[in-house]
Amino acid sequence: MKIIYLLFVTCLFGQFPVCAQSEPGSDELFKQARQAAFDNKDYPRAIALSQQALAKSPDYAEIRTFMGRLYTWSGNIPEARQQFSLVLAKDSTNKDALSAATDLEFWNDRPEQALAYCNTALRHYPADVDLLLKKARVLNDLKRTAEAYTIAAQVVQTSPDNSDARALADRLKWAASKNMIIVGYDYLYFDKNYNDALHTSPWHLANISYSRSTQIGTVTGRLNYANRFGASGFQTEIDAYPHISKTFYSYLNVGFSGSEPVFPRFRAGFSLYANLPKSFEAEAGFRYLKFSDATWIYTLSASKYAGSFWFNLRTYLVPGNSDISQTYIGTVRYYFGAADDFIAVAGGTGISPDEARNALLGQDIRKLGSQRASIEFRKSFHRRWVPSVVASWYGEEQSNRPRGNQWGINFVLRQRF
Repeated sequence: MKIIYLLFVTCLFGQFPVCAQSEPGSDELFKQARQAAFDNKDYPRAIALSQQALAKSPDYAEIRTFMGRLYTWSGNIPEARQQFSLVLAKDSTNKDALSAATDLEFWNDRPEQALAYCNTALRHYPADVDLLLKKARVLNDLKRTAEAYTIAAQVVQTSPDNSDARALADRLKWAASKNMIIVGYDYLYFDKNYNDALHTSPWHLANISYSRSTQIGTVTGRLNYANRFGASGFQTEIDAYPHISKTFYSYLNVGFSGSEPVFPRFRAGFSLYANLPKSFEAEAGFRYLKFSDATWIYTLSASKYAGSFWFNLRTYLVPGNSDISQTYIGTVRYYFGAADDFIAVAGGTGISPDEARNALLGQDIRKLGSQRASIEFRKSFHRRWVPSVVASWYGEEQSNRPRGNQWGINFVLRQRF
């Protein structure tokens, strides 16, 4: 009994090697590897722990696939491919390995190989949403935009609360059709607090544009017409949305007119967009208006898809001699169907140079003592026809006159072909 008691005491205080703790198993090592990778971003240690785990369990596919991802994130592409190949050699239907191999090839500019892996996975898991979205992104990278949009739209139909699918479908919807014609009309009424020239002569604006999807992005030509104070004028514009990378795209605009002050004699715009994780998008850019004097306007915006909703907050900043005028506009969309089926409400303060009514305001762009609200309804029919209507209100402070109210209605019809 004394010997047994002595052994128990020495084991309790860790004096004998025979009583030392056993080495961790493959599952525990896998857990430690994930903690090292995700909590500490220590990929070398995570790889070392994964190698130890595989030494104990060489056929542990989940660990080997994870190690392949670690090599991918570390930039060791050949070793990553080898790990995925070892998993798929034993089980050609392993979804995680096929998905990881798709990511590897896609992010290393090999979209054809990525598509091959993705198609293999979808043959076995045809309804998997993550795989379908991967395929849509790969097809878009291959400039097969119409196919990419079709897949993204199908995911939206089956999973309307999927933010990633809705964000992707929304980005692809215009480029998915080779051609599109848009016609629009705006009517703007000024109440009696404005001078008679405005109150008795509502503004009328109309436009027609043609868009075409190209290898570099969507390009649009537009002709604008406006009538105010009994005077009328025309403006021509060109818009483009060039693709830069998988993350970035841009917006370019130039416009010319000989009808100042109905339109600025020259306008230009640029924005850089970034598609961010978690269905976020950010934008930074400028707008330039040239009347008798030049006006520079800077803009920032952030967007977020959340289920069936889209949230956007935008600001326009106009530098002055002594201060910076500021505009803030918030918009919320609720999608009740495809990418073109939504109700949107917006509100804020100040003036937006991106709206047709405000392209007429000239130097009044700096007079930001105003509030605004609007509601939009848009619904697609047969995927080719997309009508929309926007009702809006603007309240503006006036010098030496009571506060004025403006009421607007906008109709737009889009046809894809």
